[in-house]
Amino acid sequence: METGKELTKILRWPGYAVYRHRVDERAGVVELWVRRKRGNRKLVCSGCGGKFEGAHDFTERAVRDLPWGVFRTTVYVEVYRVKCPKCGVKTEKVPLLPSKAPFSERFEDAVGILCSGTSVRRVAKQLGLPESTVRAIDLRFLERWEARRSKPALRQMGVDEIYLGRKQGFVTVVSNLETAEPVWFGRGRQTATLDGFFEGELSEGQRAGIEAACMDMWRPFRMSTGKWAPNCRIVYDKFHVLQHANKALDEVRRTEFFRKGKEKRELVKGKRWLLLRRWVNLSPEDRGQLNALFAINKRLFKAHMLKESLDRLWNYTTEDGMCGYLQRWIDQLRWQRLPSFKKLAAMLLDHLDGILNYCSTKVRLGVVEAVNGNIKAIVRRGRGYRNLRYLLLKAQHLAATKTEFITLQKTA
Repeated sequence: METGKELTKILRWPGYAVYRHRVDERAGVVELWVRRKRGNRKLVCSGCGGKFEGAHDFTERAVRDLPWGVFRTTVYVEVYRVKCPKCGVKTEKVPLLPSKAPFSERFEDAVGILCSGTSVRRVAKQLGLPESTVRAIDLRFLERWEARRSKPALRQMGVDEIYLGRKQGFVTVVSNLETAEPVWFGRGRQTATLDGFFEGELSEGQRAGIEAACMDMWRPFRMSTGKWAPNCRIVYDKFHVLQHANKALDEVRRTEFFRKGKEKRELVKGKRWLLLRRWVNLSPEDRGQLNALFAINKRLFKAHMLKESLDRLWNYTTEDGMCGYLQRWIDQLRWQRLPSFKKLAAMLLDHLDGILNYCSTKVRLGVVEAVNGNIKAIVRRGRGYRNLRYLLLKAQHLAATKTEFITLQKTA
């Protein structure tokens, strides 16, 4: 009897007491049989939540609990069924048993925390469980976490697409710029895709409360946002604009590669990533290589300077200052014979309103790309995800808890 009391204190299942136990030292297993305490006689219907005194019948469930040291722990708990007038014969609601799976809630919480920092494959190997079982446990843990937490209001949103492979295709990602976490995933990147978010996930008041949306220049996103969020000001993401500048520079590099002779062509060859990197991030050796290249190719030098100087456009705080700098930047294209940059200048002028909106509506530039980077890291760690809901919860938990993945380094 005294041993049962001590084991009850160690187990710490509220409202339950250990009345029998078995320890197998060779197998490394601890088995505990528990039942309700005398003062814990109220049975709760799992359907409607009604409380009852008497039980219809009972059964015994075996669930895996947190290990005791090196011993794997199995708890056999008496689970009753109640005869509810509304629901019929229903199993009672046991807080420590969140589902029909043979695991306690605190065991699933521990598995979920492990999965947030490392791969499912490693957790499954550590616990001796199938990978599919660990994924199901992790999903239930994330669902409970999502139901308990308070969700912040969506005032500044980011919209972008991410490519998840040939089978999954493109997925539209809506993120909260203030909390830097994803809010919604949708398959495809059409106008109807984003319409589904505004219509199905947000109320009319929530749509009216969106102040700004940071996105690229993809027309379907602009059309859908303008239709459903009338008070929202569209701000084009700086990093997407600079990505177009990198593409223009790369096109100049390819043109100059084929235009130059064989000897000078060797200097251009293999310099793509040096040209695309920011000058401030280059080492002295890399800068020397680029200076040697610019000495023989003035057109490539001019294209690189135009790409680097475009970043200063977002340093201005007034629309007049931003327009003046953009005009001076465009004036530098005269007589340069850089068709790709002239095309870039025309695109900037066509989308000038979204660029100028940054002066009056400040948003956190780069959050959209940071969220996409986290999603890609999760996908690589999990070797792909078919369930978008699962992937969304993983990304939200990663952003909310600021979890860092465990990196394993191969030692020689």
